[in-house]
Parts: sequence; C-alpha cells; structure tokens
Amino acid sequence: MNEQNNLKELAKLFLKIGIIGFGGPAAHIAMMQNEVVVKKKWLSEQHFLDLIGATNLIPGPNSTEMAIHIGHERAGWKGLLVAGFCFIFPAVIITLLFAVLYKEYGQLPEIKPFLYGIKPAIIAIILSAIFPLAKKSLKTIQLTIIGGFVLFFSLLQYNELILMFGAGIVALVIYQLQNNKNNSVNAILPISFFEFSTTHLTPITNLNLFLIFIKIGAILYGSGYVLFAFLDAELVATGILSRTQLIDAIAVGQFTPGPVFSSVTFIGYQIKGFSGALLSTFAIFLPSFVFVALLNPIVKKMRNSKLFSVFLDAVNVASIAFIIAICLEMGKETIVDWRTILIALISIIITFNYRNINSAFIVLGGSLIGFLLTFL
Repeated sequence: MNEQNNLKELAKLFLKIGIIGFGGPAAHIAMMQNEVVVKKKWLSEQHFLDLIGATNLIPGPNSTEMAIHIGHERAGWKGLLVAGFCFIFPAVIITLLFAVLYKEYGQLPEIKPFLYGIKPAIIAIILSAIFPLAKKSLKTIQLTIIGGFVLFFSLLQYNELILMFGAGIVALVIYQLQNNKNNSVNAILPISFFEFSTTHLTPITNLNLFLIFIKIGAILYGSGYVLFAFLDAELVATGILSRTQLIDAIAVGQFTPGPVFSSVTFIGYQIKGFSGALLSTFAIFLPSFVFVALLNPIVKKMRNSKLFSVFLDAVNVASIAFIIAICLEMGKETIVDWRTILIALISIIITFNYRNINSAFIVLGGSLIGFLLTFL
C-alpha cells in the first residue's frame, strides 16, 4: 500500500512539473528541488546536489534524468519508470498537438505575448532554488575558486563536459597534493561515443529513425542548442528534414513545458506521422532510463568513497556554476526593459520570502502580468 501511495505521489508531482515546467532544465531542477527537498523532504540538500552532479556525468537531458533519479529514490524501478514517464508525457502530448497543426497548416500559432513574462519569473525560481544548493556545495575556498573558474569559462561557451570533468580532476589533484599521497588516481572518462552510419537515409524508415534518435540520446551532452547541432547533422544535412522545419521544431521544444528533447516528437511526426513521433520519442529518452538505472545505486557509494567524494563535490560546484551561467544568459536575453525587470523583481521577492508557494503560481503569474503589461 505504501508503495502504491509513493507511486501516486510521484505521478501527481511529475505530471504537474511536466505541465508547468517552462524554462528548460535549470527551471525544472529548481522546481524539483522546491518540491522534493523543501516541501516534501524526500531528499536532503546534499543528496539532491549529488544527483545533479550524477546527471551531468552521463549523456541525456538533465532534468529528465533528475526526475528518473528521484523516482528511483522514492519507489525503486517502478518509481523510476513512473516519474520519468509522467515528466515527459505532458510535453510529448502538447508537442504532438503542435506537430499535427503544423503539418496541417504549415505554421506555428502566435503565443509570444503569453511568453513575455514567463522567463523573468523562471529566473527567479531558479535563483531561489540554487541559493541553498550553492551554500551547500561551496564547502571550501578551493571549491569556491573552482566554481568561479567554471562559471567564467562556461560564460565563454567552453564545453560543459570538459569543464565538469576538469573541475573534478583539479579537485582530486589538490586533494592529493594536500595529503602528500602518491596514490595514483584512475582516469575518469565519459562514456565512449559510438558510431553507426545514418548518412544515406532518404527516404527514411521507422527503423532508421529509431537508430538516429537512440544514438543521439546515448551520446548527447549539453543543452537544447547541442541537440540542434546533432539534429542538423543527422537530418538536415542528409535531406531528411528542412532547416526551417528543424528551427520550428526546436522553437516548439523551447516554448512548451517539459524537456526540450520533446522537439523530436515534432520532428518524428513530420517525417513518419504518428509512428515516427512515437518511435523518435521512445528512442531519444530510452538511454536516460538505462543510464540512471545503472548509475543511481552507486551514487551513495561514490559519496562514501573519499576520492569519489572529492570528485563529486567539484562536479556539484561545476553543476551549480552551469545553472548560474544559464540564468545570466537567460537574463541577458529576456530582462530587457522595465516590464521584464518589474516581473523579475516581483518574482524574486515572492520566491525568496515565500518558499512554500507553488512554482506554478509564479510561472502563471509571470505569464499573466507579462501579457497585461504588453498593453502599456
């Protein structure tokens, strides 16, 4: 009975986040932190932080993998499946609806006025969540310095994977030097990339489509913009999709709630209809479920190992730096006039002073205020 209650709670929570989760992975993770650490107290700040670090060590969409991790922590492999599915499902359904309309009418509906105030509000949600995590992760002067360097180079658009593993390795070297030990530290390498040919696929079959997206899901690190580059190389360069269709697909992924990887639902539908949408979505998210299922049981063991603990602390700091960099980039793009400044300030005051308020009200409130202010 307790397991069933846990599964129901997970389904309710991640369906909600999947429906209101505008703003990308940083915003999704902020909402999860508010729900499972602050409100429900399912996880400690430290363990939540460790899971963020763990998601950055493997390919795939970070916020989806966090949902899967939390599900596994709460209700084992059943929770893993329920949390992941419920987080992804709303975005896939909404994206599929846009895909059908797009194929029928050849353009996307105009929703810009309602999006005007969402991102300033989302920045406030991210900052309120990242503040306690940052305090928890910056344990030493060395970690603070490492985090500063990662933030600096992240803003210069250096590769996130290199910065993250670099932070971990630097922390290990400092630890070794401080302890005057001669023990060698084994190299920690990201998962090996694998290749198979998908460059001659016009016309394309469902199997080819499945192989393309399972490959991307298994090797892609980074943001939706990295996904854009992969899709461009696999689909546009091979003549399967036009660049206009790809840009529109990424736009749908950006302005709909949930993971931006739901863009592939839109793409799959344009190429092969409903079967293409289903297979593409299943393929790109499948590796995340597999990777998290393999990684989750060893996260606590990593924390109990001194060397891995040092490495994980640095990875956590790097993860926080990445999220702060995303906030700064979002701020430059979206906080551009007195209206967006006002929305951001109101949202920051509310999120920092009323931490138990539901993130949905902040998002919806920002959207409504933004819409109304466009008339001024």
